[in-house]
Amino acid sequence: MDLKKHVRQIPDFPKPGINFFDISTLIRHPEAWRTTVDRMAVLVGKWKPDMLAAIDARGFLVAAPLAIPLNCGSIMIRKTGKLPGKVKSHSYGLEYGTDTIEIQDDAVEPGQRVVIVDDLLATGGTMMAAANLVRSSGGNVVGAACLVELAFLNGRKKLDMPFEALLTYDSE
Repeated sequence: MDLKKHVRQIPDFPKPGINFFDISTLIRHPEAWRTTVDRMAVLVGKWKPDMLAAIDARGFLVAAPLAIPLNCGSIMIRKTGKLPGKVKSHSYGLEYGTDTIEIQDDAVEPGQRVVIVDDLLATGGTMMAAANLVRSSGGNVVGAACLVELAFLNGRKKLDMPFEALLTYDSE
């Protein structure tokens, strides 16, 4: 099945000049979504994760069903103020300014094998911030995976862990 046929591109969203890769059309197609989860399980399974760390918010959609065939847990990495209880924070630079993400203080046990999961890899900044946050919690980041990689933005080059993408786009 050609899964790219189920990813819709929306020009000029969320602002002019941005071509948005929309996975909502993939998720709402049962056969395509099942195929996606099955193929992602093969990509991620080789790292034998104890935990999937899902990046807010579309990463949650990927990690939750993926954790089932991998027989592992799933934790959330969220923007500031979205998680209850004690949290650890990590701030990182954006093109214009900074952002902060958080993880619950007890989400990762020291030494756990963690794979960072998101829907899309663009510049790699958020993925690396998530990896740094997991590491500061004692986790061993053994890999990272996304449904979609925008290879023309060179985000993979910023990563310091093995990375897999189900679908790669080489140009806008």
